[in-house]
Amino acid sequence: MSIPQSGGGPIERHEQLAEYLASGCKPRDQWRIGTEHEKFGYCKDTLKPLPFEGTRSIVAVLEGLRDRHGWSEIREAGKLIGLEKDGANVSLEPGGALELSGAPLETIHETCDEVNTHLREVKDIADEIGVGFIGLGAAPIWSHDEMPLMPKGRYKLMDAYMGKVGTMGRTMMRRTCTVQVNLDFGSEADMVQKMRVAIALQPVATALFANSPFLEGKPNNHKSWRSRVWRDLDADRTGMVPFVFEEGFGFERWVQYALDVPMYFVYRDGEYIDALGMSFRDFLKGELPALPGETPTLSDWADHLTTAFPEARIKKYMEMRGADGGPWRRLCALPAFWVGMMYDQSSLDAAWDLVKGWNAETREALRVAASEQGLQAQVGAINMHDLAREVVAISEAGLKARGRAGAGGLVPDETHFLNALKDSIETGKVPADELLDRYNGDWNGDLTRIYADYSY
Repeated sequence: MSIPQSGGGPIERHEQLAEYLASGCKPRDQWRIGTEHEKFGYCKDTLKPLPFEGTRSIVAVLEGLRDRHGWSEIREAGKLIGLEKDGANVSLEPGGALELSGAPLETIHETCDEVNTHLREVKDIADEIGVGFIGLGAAPIWSHDEMPLMPKGRYKLMDAYMGKVGTMGRTMMRRTCTVQVNLDFGSEADMVQKMRVAIALQPVATALFANSPFLEGKPNNHKSWRSRVWRDLDADRTGMVPFVFEEGFGFERWVQYALDVPMYFVYRDGEYIDALGMSFRDFLKGELPALPGETPTLSDWADHLTTAFPEARIKKYMEMRGADGGPWRRLCALPAFWVGMMYDQSSLDAAWDLVKGWNAETREALRVAASEQGLQAQVGAINMHDLAREVVAISEAGLKARGRAGAGGLVPDETHFLNALKDSIETGKVPADELLDRYNGDWNGDLTRIYADYSY
């Protein structure tokens, strides 16, 4: 999850809220790709999740990355809670999952190199101290109580609030992992088209990357339990944001949505001040109960934008949030999937033509069906397997049109990063299906086998 934002002065006009979003508009030659992924750490001998501190712990991994691989530390209240280097961050999810928030890079070749370097560095440290990391959408065996809450003020506040607004917020915090990509837009109109395509097609990403068919040691009857969790977390800040498809949608409409999202906190002088359930609208008027008489800065607004969790969201860039964490090669497939559609206008137009006739009920039904059935989902006349085949073809055409070469020019474009998805389309099986096959096959129902067979 996000680290505190900085660099914003006082908000003196309402228009500054939309202007903040619009300031992310960039010319096409400045569009970048930022890949984020999370993974669970565990002790190899006990197969239990890593504690925060100790010989085999989150802190031990962070210290190893700092000392051996040149990362600079980030501390909160004296605790080591993250790292930074070359525009990238390593941070902690609430339950201790390790996240790489990659630097904004020009090509998928570069972002995949970044992912590979990071995982090699983590493995270098982890192997030495008897720790493993695994990419899954949900913790397959561990209970809530086994997952330690990381010592970050933001998480302490969220944990207290989650139980009041839904049934699965704490499960999301501790026991789910994702891979996502952050992309740019060139104008408000470009943002609108991209956001509509992003929301409509998140269920396809959910289906193709579904990788969480287990919870607490047994199958959970979903291909993506992570997606199921997000459906019952907090209705005020999650979901398929149907207003995105309404006439007149733009930056100001997103501002109005975000202003209606209840607050979590205000960050001041290194501390998170409890503003749970309070209104940013009141904050703008100097009437926030947590800070009476004080009005927000643009940094506060930037922080608040990170507390809305729809399937895709806008900050100064756009985040695609529909996919489960997964195997190494799929960490590069996710940015390829979205870049091919979003960064070539012909492909973006083709994707919009594919989805523009759907209504809100269809989009929501696809979201639910993707979570439950993966590529086998069927909503009315829409077959998810056929839809995914068409969408991946659109993405592949976009990557070919981009023509961004890699490996010193030996690789002509970025299309090979889609190979994992094309394999799924060929076989009809996504990672969740493969895991269930193993569970019902050679694992003989012994889910502990997942660690040896699927860790990085």
